[in-house]
Amino acid sequence: VLVPLVWSLPIALMVAELSSAMPEDGGYYVWVRTALGDFWGVQEAWWTLCYTFIDVAIYPVLFVNYLAFFYPGLRLDEHGSASWSVLLCRWAIALAVIGSALVVNWRGVSVVGKSAAWNTALVLLPFAALVVVALKSAGAAHEAWSLVTRELKSNRHAGLITLGFSIVLWNYMGWDNTSTFAGEVNDARRNYPRALGVVMLVTVAAYLAPVFAGLVVTTSPDAWSESQGWPVIAARAGGPWFGLLLAGAALVAMWSIFNSQLLYSSRLPYVMARDGWLPAPLAAVSKRTAMPVGALVASCAVSSVFAALSFGKLVVIDVLLYSAALALEYVALLVLRWKQPEMERPFRIPGGWTGVVLVTLAPLGCAGFLLVSTLRDPDSDPRQLLVVAAAIASGAALYFVRRKNH
Repeated sequence: VLVPLVWSLPIALMVAELSSAMPEDGGYYVWVRTALGDFWGVQEAWWTLCYTFIDVAIYPVLFVNYLAFFYPGLRLDEHGSASWSVLLCRWAIALAVIGSALVVNWRGVSVVGKSAAWNTALVLLPFAALVVVALKSAGAAHEAWSLVTRELKSNRHAGLITLGFSIVLWNYMGWDNTSTFAGEVNDARRNYPRALGVVMLVTVAAYLAPVFAGLVVTTSPDAWSESQGWPVIAARAGGPWFGLLLAGAALVAMWSIFNSQLLYSSRLPYVMARDGWLPAPLAAVSKRTAMPVGALVASCAVSSVFAALSFGKLVVIDVLLYSAALALEYVALLVLRWKQPEMERPFRIPGGWTGVVLVTLAPLGCAGFLLVSTLRDPDSDPRQLLVVAAAIASGAALYFVRRKNH
């Protein structure tokens, strides 16, 4: 309920202003480079690339998790582990998901957009049916809300704060990612703000309503787990056939999201290679579809490596790196407002400087809370912060090694 207001909405407003002012391929990389110079532009792009490779790999992993509803032999245990044969089989399936999305992206941006729109409709319908089935009895929604408030007051699961908060932020992040292909969007100055407003409402409803409905059905930790989840909850609510229907919808969802994520993730290495910060082959473009095929293949290759890991091992690193890159985007917003007030901005964050400051502080406060909880949480893996630190430090190394090529 709260995260969309203090995390998603401020990010969407920031993206709407900067995308409408500078609708170019590269998105946030272009914003930061314009406001702060080449060094920080490269840091923004590199940090984003690092979290993007992790983020994109999550969806093929989740695809396999949902497929395990049909084939239980693919399931992980409660510690996220399995035998080597099962892990290799899961990885092979994830690679097949990546390969199929590569083929669709190769055909062009319009094909990806149409595919995503149809798949979104197919996904939302079964979840809407779950909400109706679970909440049809009188007082069901009140029962779910009472359960949530009791659990929060008892504070029995304090050790899971870091992972839980990371997952919630991960669910609601990514509003700036669509900016990387702004140069390929028709009338981006008009369409970006409108699209962000509509998607904000749909996204909040798509997460909030099914969670409430699912809590009415069951509060069992076994059901609310990476290895079971929505298909099991749906089966308890409406019978085995309903579980199969929702599992099928979840498979479509994971493939569709990965397909869309690949669209934005391939544009950033393309723009960086075009500027000389990454090897030249990554700037190769298809003569038929204008797709950045070099960067597209590279994105698939790197995500294939990370797809061998489990969801729980990826999400905290993902959100922390995203928060670091997000902070630079907000600095760019403030600097451009200060130094270039005359820049054409078809959409402006309302409220003048007060609005801009509030839009900046709210999501950065969320990121700060996550960092502090990660440092203080006894269950956190210190290697997560080491990976984040290494990714941030390597951005500076990239700049000094490649600046002669720029």
